[in-house]
Amino acid sequence: MSAGRLWGVGLGPGDPELITRKAARLIAAADVIAYHQGTGKRSNARRIAAELIPDGVIEEVLEYPVTTGTTEHPGGYAGAMADFYEECAQRLATHLEAGRDVVVLAEGDPLFYGSYMYVHDRLSDRFETEVVPGVPAFAAATAAAATPLVRQTDVLTVLPGTLPTPELARRLADTDGAIIMKLGRTFGAVVEALRQAGRLDDALYVERASMPEQRWLPVRDVDPTSVPYFSLIVVPGDSVGARYSDATVRAVQEERTDAGAAELLVVGLGPGPDRWLTEEVRDALASVDHVVGYGPYVDRVPQREGLQRHASGNTVEVDRARFALDLAARGERVAVVSGGDAGVFGMASAVFEAAESPEYAQVPIRVLPGVSAVQAVAAKAGAPVGADFAVVSLSDRLKPWDVVVSRLEHIAQADLVLAIYNPASRSRTTQVAELRRVMLAHRSPETVVIVGRDIGRAEESLTVTTLHELDPATIDMKCLLIVGASSTRVTSRGQAWTPRFVHR
Repeated sequence: MSAGRLWGVGLGPGDPELITRKAARLIAAADVIAYHQGTGKRSNARRIAAELIPDGVIEEVLEYPVTTGTTEHPGGYAGAMADFYEECAQRLATHLEAGRDVVVLAEGDPLFYGSYMYVHDRLSDRFETEVVPGVPAFAAATAAAATPLVRQTDVLTVLPGTLPTPELARRLADTDGAIIMKLGRTFGAVVEALRQAGRLDDALYVERASMPEQRWLPVRDVDPTSVPYFSLIVVPGDSVGARYSDATVRAVQEERTDAGAAELLVVGLGPGPDRWLTEEVRDALASVDHVVGYGPYVDRVPQREGLQRHASGNTVEVDRARFALDLAARGERVAVVSGGDAGVFGMASAVFEAAESPEYAQVPIRVLPGVSAVQAVAAKAGAPVGADFAVVSLSDRLKPWDVVVSRLEHIAQADLVLAIYNPASRSRTTQVAELRRVMLAHRSPETVVIVGRDIGRAEESLTVTTLHELDPATIDMKCLLIVGASSTRVTSRGQAWTPRFVHR
């Protein structure tokens, strides 16, 4: 006997007329209909599909052991749910092994925050499986509110309301349009995140979209005690404030006033962990109304009410600097952010380059230092830059490669410790091998080499090796290299250091 087939069937958000023809056909022909429901509650999925379920079909009711309450399971909520989904999979597998086709009903779309996916994970490698998509709840919600969600190049972000408030606020500030799911008890925290992100005024609350009792209203007008599970928040892309784009730059330039220029701050955020952020920089970020920078660095700045974030790509430093200068020129309080120290291959130089234009002559610029990546890697390794050292970027985007090679040769001949930024990328794969070749022409193969990757972050790693053993294929953009001098040595505990003295 051949095994049955497992179907994950999306039913849409609630209106039975939004069930697809394929879903209706499969439900009518199923041997087994399965659906999830809460303890003491009726399944909403079964309610949606009720008119399509044939008489006499086997029904498997998959009742959650816990939803919002507490559990005595030793593994807590996660453990209780893992055991539950394992039990569900076993129950459905019994039918499939007996040759019965099983349809698992799913509200909305089966693979969009749905319970079906956990059964799918456990059975799809054992049985023939197919997923039938359904209209997701957010599509019904935007239709109910008749509100365009995103246009043209707008970015849409779907967010669970269970995120911590600061993280939710940051993501809301950094996107165009947004959908916030999983409300209920999280509603108050979600409202606070919207307020901090400056998105509250335009946010729309939609309840039971596509159902007879659906309603929508501004989030500000919602009673937090009345928010059910079947609700979400729509944040239209049109509501977003000024963003870093050509159109935004033009708007900022056109809005210049005679109020006088404000001081432009250029700050270093350090190489990663918040504990390496200086108090001076922390205070500066708390005082400005705009943060401008490369996207991942802007992401590290906590969102708060009134703060506008302007993120851009990694290769538009001068354009980014001009945008920040335009804001400062009209009197706005602005911080340009860099990873590490802003003055070490960071935004400080780009800001001064852009500020050479006469139109920015009245904008004062102040650079606030941060912990640099070379400091972080060196401290993690021991004291490899305890004597004279040089710092070089292997990127040839802003200088010819032959200039880089010439500098490497002179540093090697001078027997300086060498710190290497930007050693490799997806498009630059040969530079580390060339660095190794140049250094070996003047240094011993046993010269100490330190490879720091993501130092300061949870995934950090530090390798102490030699020029001979250095494998260029293991180096990527997340790495910083330190090549020791001839005097650099390694302790019995594996720490590298360079003596301060030099013997002739």
